[in-house]
Amino acid sequence: MRHMSERLSADVVRHVASLARLDISDDEVERFTEQLGAILQHAADVEALEIADIPPTTHALALTNVLRADEARPSLDRNVVLSQAPSAEDGRFRVPRILGEP
Repeated sequence: MRHMSERLSADVVRHVASLARLDISDDEVERFTEQLGAILQHAADVEALEIADIPPTTHALALTNVLRADEARPSLDRNVVLSQAPSAEDGRFRVPRILGEP
């Protein structure tokens, strides 16, 4: 299989740079020709994969929910907890406003 960088010419890279309004040096043209060729080759490799029999997925690996079931359990009494807070109001913790407002 030929590499995409062999099919991608420096003239094409210069043209793309011109369309993007980029002024690139000859060294950059050479480097970008190789890099863009590698990117295009990878895209061609992905496109060549036989995926017709593979079902669509949302993740590459099968995931399972590792969380416990949400079950009501006894907890601390609200009034006891609020009595330990520096400041409480209307059954909630009172905290300073954002940005130092009183």
